[in-house]
This record gives sequence, structure tokens and C-alpha cells, in this order.
Amino acid sequence: MPPVFNITNANMTQRTAKVERNTLETQIKIEINLDGSGKATFSTGVPFLEHMLDQIARHGLIDMDIVAHGDLAIDAHHTVEDIGITLGQAFALAMADKKGIVRYGHAYVPLDEALSRVVIDFSGRPGLFYQVKYPKAMIGSFDVDLFREFFQGFVNHAGVSLHIDNLKGENAHHVAETIFKAMGRAIRMAITADPRMAGMMPSTKGSL
Repeated sequence: MPPVFNITNANMTQRTAKVERNTLETQIKIEINLDGSGKATFSTGVPFLEHMLDQIARHGLIDMDIVAHGDLAIDAHHTVEDIGITLGQAFALAMADKKGIVRYGHAYVPLDEALSRVVIDFSGRPGLFYQVKYPKAMIGSFDVDLFREFFQGFVNHAGVSLHIDNLKGENAHHVAETIFKAMGRAIRMAITADPRMAGMMPSTKGSL
């Protein structure tokens, strides 16, 4: 069965969106407010992913509510990937036509010995450029390979170019946390309204 989408709300003035995505593998509901205060609630069955998503919300000042039911008896792959897909769809809706935004964002974030850089462009062209080597394959019960699947799903459906580079780190938890904190701060920069660009498209092409 192909995915079933239910876009229950896309408020272009307030930059909010609600998206529901249902497949035979996962059922996901996401609500976001891009102009929020960083409040977030999660019920996904994947605690470490929730901890990372909370970094995006807090550092991006994005209100986020995510409920997911997936085939976790198999593993977390489908749930993590499909949350990325659905979150990307919510961003695409909430961003509307992107007029007046900065468009580009970047952040370097340290955590003790770890340091990561994230650069994002709300270009309308999906692309993931991911250079991360984790010191170990598992963080608790979470498989770090699933982070790539999350980010790939997000960029494909948000329509962004995303560069993620871990520059140093010896603790896998620290590495992951610097990436997600930097992601939140880069998004926050990119989606900020530029008063000098009010009503203007941040592209010489006239569209994104």
C-alpha cells in the first residue's frame, strides 16, 4: 500500500503545519510551529531519537509535536526514516513560498571534545552531504546508521541542501548531539525573516 498523507493544516501566515502519514510500516503525526519557543513533545518509541529531535526544537526555537507508531518489533529503521520524511513534509508546508527568509543557515556546535558543522540551504533542491564517522555503531540501543536515513528522508521532502560534517569527537553521544544542535541553529538562521528582503524571493531565479 502506498503512503497515505493527510495535510490537516498549513497556515502560511503563522508558519505552522500538521501532517499525517500512514503506511503499512508506520503511522506518524507531526505538528510544527516554525516561530515557536522550542517546546516539544514526542511519543515515538525511539527514546534516543526523541532526545536528538528535542535539540532541533530547542536550538531552532521550533515547537514540535511528533507521535509515531512503527514496526519496532523488527527494528527502528522504518520509524526513524519515516519521521524524517514526515518532518520534511511539514517543513515544506510551513515554509510556504519562502519569501523574505534568509534562506541559508550554518552553525558550528561543540560538546566537550566533539565539534560538528551543519550548513543548510532552503533551495528547493534536495541534497544530503553527510561526512560523519561515529566512534561506535550503537548509542545504547540506537543504531547510528539510522541518522543518515532520518536526514535523507528530511532533505528529500523538505527540499533542502544539507551539509553535515563532524569535525572531531571521541564520544558517539557527543558527536550526535553536536550534529542535532547545529541542525537546529542552522535552521533557525535560515528561516529567520530578513526585514530587508520583505516580500522578496531570496533567489535571482524568482522562485525556490
